[in-house]
Amino acid sequence: MTIRENALAIARTWIGTPYHHQASKRGRGADCLGLVRGVWRELYGAEPEIPPPYSPDWAEATRVETLLAAARRNLVEIDKSEARPGDVVLFRMVRGGPAKHAGILSEDGRFIHAYSGKAVSNSVLSSWWEGKIIAAFTWPEPS
Repeated sequence: MTIRENALAIARTWIGTPYHHQASKRGRGADCLGLVRGVWRELYGAEPEIPPPYSPDWAEATRVETLLAAARRNLVEIDKSEARPGDVVLFRMVRGGPAKHAGILSEDGRFIHAYSGKAVSNSVLSSWWEGKIIAAFTWPEPS
């Protein structure tokens, strides 16, 4: 099984986990970052860094590319056109704003993500969502 296949298989086990801001516990609660963090832990063990506390409006309030910078430190950036099931994608929710949302690509034009008011879901990657993708990453090979 490739790292992408393994990441996607793990992400699927999170589907149905309730949304909970700043959480990362399968079956108990997760936000979009918490989902990616949880998949990381199952792939590699300890997380490479623990995010500081953040408010729901952190991206708008700070206007800093915190999520994008963390992804670039810990994942392997790839061209968006090369993204495949199991890869992580980041979304810019507001034109000109920083990246604020993350998901893991699934098959058949779908992606797994958590967002406020919903459980972790395997949603359709509609043209609306696809147009908001600003970066794609694959997982580093285990050492």
